[in-house]
Formats: sequence, structure tokens, C-alpha cells
Amino acid sequence: MGIARPWWRMLVGGVFGGARRIVWSRGWLVVRRNPCRLVRHRRGDVCGRRRAFLKGVGFAPSPAILYIPGETLGLVRAAASSASQSFLKVLLGTGTRLAKAGFAVHGVDYEGHGKSSGLQGYISNLNDVVSDCFTYFASVCEKEEHRRKRKFLLGESMGGAIALMLHRKEPTFWDGAILVAPMCKNFLRSTICTPMCYHELLYVEEMKPSPMVITILSKLSNVIPTWKIIPNEDIIDRAIKSQEWREEVRNNPYCYKGRPRLKTGYEIFMASLDIESNLEKVTLPFIIVHGGADAVTDPAVSEALYTLAESKDKTLKLYPGMCHALTSGEPENNIDIVFSDIIQWLDERALVQKES
Repeated sequence: MGIARPWWRMLVGGVFGGARRIVWSRGWLVVRRNPCRLVRHRRGDVCGRRRAFLKGVGFAPSPAILYIPGETLGLVRAAASSASQSFLKVLLGTGTRLAKAGFAVHGVDYEGHGKSSGLQGYISNLNDVVSDCFTYFASVCEKEEHRRKRKFLLGESMGGAIALMLHRKEPTFWDGAILVAPMCKNFLRSTICTPMCYHELLYVEEMKPSPMVITILSKLSNVIPTWKIIPNEDIIDRAIKSQEWREEVRNNPYCYKGRPRLKTGYEIFMASLDIESNLEKVTLPFIIVHGGADAVTDPAVSEALYTLAESKDKTLKLYPGMCHALTSGEPENNIDIVFSDIIQWLDERALVQKES
């Protein structure tokens, strides 16, 4: 992996998506441990200033609820109408695998992400994204059938960062988190895209900009926030092993593949600084799963989180030879291994119901 010029010399940033007035949400609920047909119904103003739509696959008692911030949801809708069956199968994989294991699964698309409305690839305030996710997830928890269930977050890469921010927002609300190749520290260089269609920032400590440069970028991001002037590198080939899956991602209109917008990049960079400086404040139970050959987020970062976090219940699983897209971009047998570890971890912690 070559060393890029410092990101701030190129106005580096990263992007992931979401909705300004409409946030798409999805629920995978269990019927006799097997998903059934999709049912859509409208939930008015679930996210406060935004509307939301919920899809589910039946309903049955489950020991716990899993919440997935962002990631695959808009692509599921794209797949249903415009993509191949293999693409649909992969996109539904996380939700249906966990539903078949006995868990209710819900998720939302971010602003500008997937089929959520708003300028594609633009986020004016990352804290709004976190608030939207929390508002929706909390509304699900308020349902009578869910009040005594344990609540777990599942975030992949940028979603891992959002999961950590949700934990910081309400430290005692969640019962645990599954972090898949999480972005939780400064990395090497800016880059674009994963199969889940979000975008990430990578930096190294030596390339961290000075306070003056950060101030300049802050001013610029307020003057020209939506400009796509940040150079980026397409790393789909390095994130995904399957050639067919790479092409599906590249050809799908709901994957943002342009240059990252300045404000979005700045927001994510500042969030990464905050997460890195507060790793020791992570107190909830968590499992990290990370590919040993990941060229997008460094496995050493997950090791740092595992070492520094104050949590008494923490697990780190490293998979030699596996890349970034552990839940979709690996061969089927590798994906099975990852989900087996995730489900086993959940089973050991989710079966005891809350008292009230």
C-alpha cells in the first residue's frame, strides 16, 4: 500500500449517505426463525423533522433486537428493481441471516445514502445523522413487544463509527455492539466506497493536519460545503474479493461514486478525531470482527480499540487473509465463518430478557 500525500493538502474527505426529508428504514423480524414476505407500512415522522418508512418480514417473539445504522438499506430497494438476484441475495444477507438466527433487525439509511432523500453524498452535520438513528431505534424500543428485549448495535466500517457515537450519546441504552472492520481512528488516506456504498477517511498520525489547517478547512466547508473537490481513490477491488459483486456495486445507481463533498469529509474527519481520542470511554460489551488483509481500515486500529476500551466484556476476532467487506465481499465459506462468530456472541448475551 503506497503512501499518499497528506489528505489535508488535497482537501481530503470521505462520504456516506442519507436523507434530508425522508429516511428509509427496514426491519427484519422473525417468523418461526425464518423470514417471510416483505410488508411495507408508513410511519409518520419517526425521525422528528424527517419521515421514515419501515419494511418488515413478519413478526414473532425474539430475544433481542439488532440495529444497523445505514449501510445496505437503499441498495436492497435498488436490487429489488434493477439488480441481479445475486446482488439481492448478498444485500439481504446480513438482515436475513440474523433474522433466521432468531433476532429482530432494524436499520435506517443515512442522509444522501441509498434511497434516502437529500443531495447524494452530502451530510451537513454528522450529529444529525446520529440523532436520526437514535430517534428511530428508540421508537422501535418503545413498542410493547420490544421493551424487555436486549438492544444491540451492528455497524460495519463507517457504521462502526456511528455505532460508537450512538453508544457515546446514550452509554447505558445499549446492551452491546457488533463492530465489523470499524472506523474508529485516524487512518492513512482518503478513499471511496465499499459494497455498502458509504465512503471513508483514512489517515496516519504523521499526516494529521495542524490546528490552523483544520480551521481553514472548517471555513471552506461552510462556504462551499457541497463542492466535490476532494480527490479520492476507488478501492472497491481491494475491499471486495468477488469480481461479480464488484461490478454490481459499480453499476448500481444508489452507490455514490463521485468525489467526496467537502463538508461531508470535514464532518467525518472531525468525528474520527473525536472517536480516536475517546476509545477508553467505550464501556458496552462488544465484539470486533476484522479481516487480517483489510486494506481499507487497519486491523491494528481494532486492536487499539480492544486494548483501550474500558469495557469488561470485549472480544476481538481477526481473520487472516480476509479483506474489508467481511459480510458480503468474501467467498461464501468465509462469510459463514464471520456470521457464525457474530451469532454465537449474540446468543451468549441475548437470551436473558430484561425485567422491564
